[in-house]
Amino acid sequence: MTLTELFSSNKERLRIGVKQTSKAIIEGLAVQVYIARDADQHVTRHVVELAEEQDVEIIYVENMKDLGKACNIDVGAATAVITK
Repeated sequence: MTLTELFSSNKERLRIGVKQTSKAIIEGLAVQVYIARDADQHVTRHVVELAEEQDVEIIYVENMKDLGKACNIDVGAATAVITK
């Protein structure tokens, strides 16, 4: 299953962006976290730390453009999360 197929099949459970991803992890709703490899590390570091603390699976995507496209938005995305 491609990233786009995964996100389109879970679109009601998809949250996009660092703030929304962080919030989902803190609330205990995160199932899988997606992080773009080319996103600024100082932006994504907090998400990585939260995900590791909560034992949430982290999946790295090649770049922000691909992650944004998979999320069906017109701009790049640093992070996204699929929630319960």
